[in-house]
Amino acid sequence: QVQLAESGGGLAQAGGSLRLSCAASGRTFSSYSMGWFRQAPGKEREFVATITWSGSTTYYADSVKGRFTISRDNAKNAVYLQMNTLKPEDTAVYYCAGGAYVSRNYRDTRAYDYWGQGTQVTVSS
Repeated sequence: QVQLAESGGGLAQAGGSLRLSCAASGRTFSSYSMGWFRQAPGKEREFVATITWSGSTTYYADSVKGRFTISRDNAKNAVYLQMNTLKPEDTAVYYCAGGAYVSRNYRDTRAYDYWGQGTQVTVSS
């Protein structure tokens, strides 16, 4: 069992930065692939970024590539999302997710077993 809790959301101006954190509980965290998703009002939850259990491989949505960076610290049971050059269209609730068998399905919400409650990110123009 893994429990996830996001933090670090808030209000930022366009062009600014925010860093999201996801704290995980559970002894199996280091064996899970971790991902960030987001959901804007009236839209479906969408993939943002993912990182493998070792941290050696990352994937990003085209919309955030070059602006966002996902990382993890298995010693601290944490995963992070550094968001730079924020745009108003990045406004959404951001969710941390973990999965034991994500593999190539990293864009699919169904590949993840555990989810946090989400943290709001609002970017003003």
